[in-house]
Amino acid sequence: MKRRLLLLLMPVMFLGLALFFYVRLSEDPSARDSALMARDFPAFEATTLRDPERRVDPSLFEGELTLVNVWGEWCPACRQEMPQLLDLAERNIRLVGVNYRDTREAGLAFLDEFGDPFAVNIFDPDGELGFELGVIGAPETFLVDAQGVIRYHHKGYVSPEDVHDRLLPEVEKWR
Repeated sequence: MKRRLLLLLMPVMFLGLALFFYVRLSEDPSARDSALMARDFPAFEATTLRDPERRVDPSLFEGELTLVNVWGEWCPACRQEMPQLLDLAERNIRLVGVNYRDTREAGLAFLDEFGDPFAVNIFDPDGELGFELGVIGAPETFLVDAQGVIRYHHKGYVSPEDVHDRLLPEVEKWR
């Protein structure tokens, strides 16, 4: 009797488990909220891309709403989104870059070619700050409020539509 019951339950358990995995694996991981939402920007100390002698830390975000864009010279989508970032800077929105897993020379050449919308660029050649931010791939953009708290996370390329439909409303919301 027990063996029959077990034989009847096994296909049901298998189908339930298969359905669970199908649903979980078909979800878009980029649609999930960042684990850092509503938390302080991670602690760090780094040099800037342009000045290896200048050190910066999270106090960089105190007192002013800031969009933090994680980018790299090696990243094709970073090239595509640069016009949108330049537009945001022209709208007097403060941008800080995180030059992620790059060399100083390559990062500077990228900015010379595509423009530099950033008030400051944090140099993160080993990806340590990117790791602390939970970056899964550049580009990624974070909105940090004037108290240094992460309020919004945009994964991937910032399109012109994203600027209008997502970033600008979030900036206005937290200003």
